Amino acid sequence: MTAFTRWLTARTGTDMPNYDSLHQWSIDHLEDFWESFVEFTDIKLSQDPTQVLDTHKMPGARWFSGMQLNFAENIFARNFKGAAILFCVENDAFRSEISFEELKKSVARCARGLKKAGIRKGDTVAGYIANVPEAIITCLACASIGAVWTSASPDFGLNALCDRFQQVKPKLIFASSHYQYSGKIFKTDNVVKQLKEKIPSIQTIVSIPYPIGKANLPGDKSWQEFLEAEDEPQLEFTQLPFDHPLYILFSSGTTGVPKCIVHGAGGSLLQHRKELQLHTNLTSTDSLLFFTTCGWMMWNWQLSALSLGTKICLYDGNPGYSDLTSIWRYINEQKITHFGTSGRFIESCMKSQPKIEQRELGELSELSTILYTGSPLSKKGFRWIYETVKKDVHLAGISGGTDIVSCFILGNPNLPVRAGEIQCRGLGVDVAALNEHGEPVFGEPGELVCRQPMPSMPIYFLNDPDGVKYKSAYFDAYPGLWRHGDFVEFTQNGGVIVCGRSDATLNPGGVRIGSAEIYSALDHFSEISGSVVVTWTPPGELDEVIVLFVVPQVGNILHDELEKRIRQIIREKQSPRHVPKYIFQISGVPVTRSGKTVELSVKAVLAGKVVKNRNALANPEILEEIEKIRETLSGFYSAR
Repeated sequence: MTAFTRWLTARTGTDMPNYDSLHQWSIDHLEDFWESFVEFTDIKLSQDPTQVLDTHKMPGARWFSGMQLNFAENIFARNFKGAAILFCVENDAFRSEISFEELKKSVARCARGLKKAGIRKGDTVAGYIANVPEAIITCLACASIGAVWTSASPDFGLNALCDRFQQVKPKLIFASSHYQYSGKIFKTDNVVKQLKEKIPSIQTIVSIPYPIGKANLPGDKSWQEFLEAEDEPQLEFTQLPFDHPLYILFSSGTTGVPKCIVHGAGGSLLQHRKELQLHTNLTSTDSLLFFTTCGWMMWNWQLSALSLGTKICLYDGNPGYSDLTSIWRYINEQKITHFGTSGRFIESCMKSQPKIEQRELGELSELSTILYTGSPLSKKGFRWIYETVKKDVHLAGISGGTDIVSCFILGNPNLPVRAGEIQCRGLGVDVAALNEHGEPVFGEPGELVCRQPMPSMPIYFLNDPDGVKYKSAYFDAYPGLWRHGDFVEFTQNGGVIVCGRSDATLNPGGVRIGSAEIYSALDHFSEISGSVVVTWTPPGELDEVIVLFVVPQVGNILHDELEKRIRQIIREKQSPRHVPKYIFQISGVPVTRSGKTVELSVKAVLAGKVVKNRNALANPEILEEIEKIRETLSGFYSAR
């Protein structure tokens, strides 16, 4: 970040004494910023653009017209040496390493196999695949020939998988034969055997091995058969427009069939490079372990770090197996420099019983940065990192989403870390918080909007020829502005507080309350391991009331005294308006497969609505518990 600021100052003759001035310049001179960054980060092009941005109007803005490049070529363009991928199965049950030279050779062999299987530019290839090196290899092979990659983790059931893959019509699927989670082996053959019947577009299924457990081979070919000879064919890179499709990602699917979000090669590469190189300070001497699956956009984000020569570390399985210190100990042993996880995982570590001590984690001497996303991190969570994990680490929240396959707000190694806040807005990202009147506000929560185009915004939705779904998803609420669906507060010092999803914002008595405000008050309780809060309108009533569901720690229950203390602390820490009318105990927080709390689904269940696509949830059985609670509540009001 420092080097870029100095380089840009010399280039433009504009003094940029701090990050605020740099960011302001980047959004005031949007085209100049992105054109400058392309040069600074040394993107490999085969043809220069004729225009940086054709219009600032959204939707419809097109970036870098005339540019030709290849995403995969930019992974290998600098001929990095040494380790490219470190792979580990949970609890360090298996470990392997792949060099950049070996990775390139495998990508070339895979690209040859794709061509022989009839895959051409623009075709869709899917991975039903664990977080293994073969997923990286197949994705880069697709990118090299201009095919489009999409993926889902192997814990998806048949219905959830078909909801996604039936829409994208893949010609070929790479399928993990099995996988391990919490020490148990799970087979995928029952799902794989039905895919061709359910998805007629599939011509070939290639079975991907897993290093632990006995392999099942329900596909048409094994991985080794697909790669053929142990040679090193020439790896060719098809030159493509900046906005040629690279990825198809899926929305969570908790409110209907998942939307198919198509992202371009150039926009994904450029935005990721900016975030990884500048905001995360990654170099060729670093290593990045972001705990993810192939069904979450953080997998795509981490992959782009290879283009900087960074070693990426794939950790497959449960990060909390056999205990919550396992992944921390692995980070220490492997001297990993950058670790990414969810706010929820950090909170789980903080609330672990017995309490985790620093000596159990190791010195973590090389760990310089901890990234968190997926859910907010409390102030107590920040303090736990600095008091228990490491006192001189850079703790950086990042927040964006599948929709932009990147971030709106994130970290900056040159700025102070303030408990409970994400450090800054991303360079070239013009975001604001709007109040109920549509006016930008500071120091109070508002609706997150983006006021200018970003290169990584979707190029389109699949099966949306007129762009109606795309427009309604982001631009109906504020024409010309991207409404993301988050409720945030921009602080006077430039930080950002994420208050929760705006469509799940609590509104008792007409007062808008972010769910994160209540969650932060609950951090006081060691007896509670998790919670979800929503509003509900009782039958015959006009005003919403707050309903809180809590998950007690093992060995605890929600008794009258605990419930009384919860109400008291929420009142003291926030306000009387924040106090829930009802508090119930549930066995777990309902989350998506990437670990995001599904407040909207909980709210829908309380309202008696049908929640479609429960297969998108990691633990749909929790909604059944909430349905029974709704019946109890409804019966109470009916008897009044």
